[in-house]
Amino acid sequence: MRYMMLLRLDPAAQPGAPGEELMAEMGKLLEEMTRAGVLLDTGGLRPVEEGTVLRLSGGKQTVVDGPYAEAKEVVGGYLLLQARSLEEAAEWGGRFLAIHGDGWEVDAEIRQVVEPD
Repeated sequence: MRYMMLLRLDPAAQPGAPGEELMAEMGKLLEEMTRAGVLLDTGGLRPVEEGTVLRLSGGKQTVVDGPYAEAKEVVGGYLLLQARSLEEAAEWGGRFLAIHGDGWEVDAEIRQVVEPD
């Protein structure tokens, strides 16, 4: 089963760009996940200031360009995982969050991907 892990964070509450040590630890874990056949894809997202939101309400579409004044929490990245269960996906997700240490505040939302019939 495939699982999408969305990494949510408050940009104002982060310590800044990941340092070299965090990037090295993240690289090791992502390599381990790849070797285990768990990691299908991963990526970080550009800042919200460079994004656009399309909204549909009442049949009418609007476009809102970043930055978003009301954004307290944004998706900062994702991992696409192949796991036997939600519990296994959550174990890998927990390891991914743990390497970030005390300075980061990140939520990981993990949801199973609906597979086509």
